[in-house]
Formats: sequence, C-alpha cells, structure tokens
Amino acid sequence: MKLSGKVYKFGNDVDTDAIIPARYLNTCDPKELAAHCMEDGDASFAKKVNKGDIIVAGKNFGCGSSREHAPIAIKGAGVSCVIAKDFARIFYRNSFNIGLPIFESPEASKKIKEGDTVEVDADKGIIYNITRKEKYSASQIPAFMQELVAAGGLLKYAKKKFAKK
Repeated sequence: MKLSGKVYKFGNDVDTDAIIPARYLNTCDPKELAAHCMEDGDASFAKKVNKGDIIVAGKNFGCGSSREHAPIAIKGAGVSCVIAKDFARIFYRNSFNIGLPIFESPEASKKIKEGDTVEVDADKGIIYNITRKEKYSASQIPAFMQELVAAGGLLKYAKKKFAKK
C-alpha cells in the first residue's frame, strides 16, 4: 500500500478533543465529523485538506478519551494516514479499527515540515519526503492490520470474512 499527499503539521499531545471537539460528538457520521476536524487548532483545516493529504505530528498523538470519533473525523476529512513520533495506545487501535493507517516515526515527525509532499510505502515501512528528498523509516504495519485498512476497518473486514463461511 502506497499513500501520498501534502502534509499538515501538528505538535505534541494532540488530544481527541483537539481532533474533534466534544460539542460535535452527537453524531458518528464521518462527513459531519470531518467538517469539524481539527477546527479548534486550525479553523480552516477541514476546508483546505484534500483527499490523500497526510497529518504529521509529534509525540502522544490522539491522547485523551477513548472515543472512535477522532480517527473517524480524520479519515472522513480525506486524510490518507497520520505519521507521528508515537500515538496514544487507544487511538492507535481505534485508527486501525476504522481503517485509518498510522505510522510511528520519530525522525519523520521531527524533519517533515508543513506543506511538504510525502509518500508512504506501508509494506516496507518507509516514508519518502519528496519535497526534501529524504527518506525515513517507520514502524511497519503488521499484515493483519493492513488487511483491516484494506477492508475499510474491522467491521467491514469481519463482514467480508464471515460472509465467506
């Protein structure tokens, strides 16, 4: 799986309330959540992000509550993946459960800048910064987790798997 897009950069400790403010949690609709994704930190994010773009952040991305609304909002906004130094564990699992690939890479988190164009080779765990002509290693996504992403998330994966039986 290869992903590429323009980078939107965020800092450390971006919590789930910053990703999708609590005042919008009365819905699980991806399009509605996407319209408010990251709005408290960057009010124009949802209007300027394009399908395939990438979020890059610092440490502890997705900390806070255990709600799935945060990765749903990010995926609904069209973001193809998130790269960070590291992720809160529940956000990590929720992301794969809804089919949003995420990559841990301290080097990429530090060196990639806002507006760079990045390509991620999920199979090899390599991030290419096209703008800066640099390459960084990332944690590889285990095969099962790649299957979840390819299926569109855990529920779609399970429906497909059990429909064959």
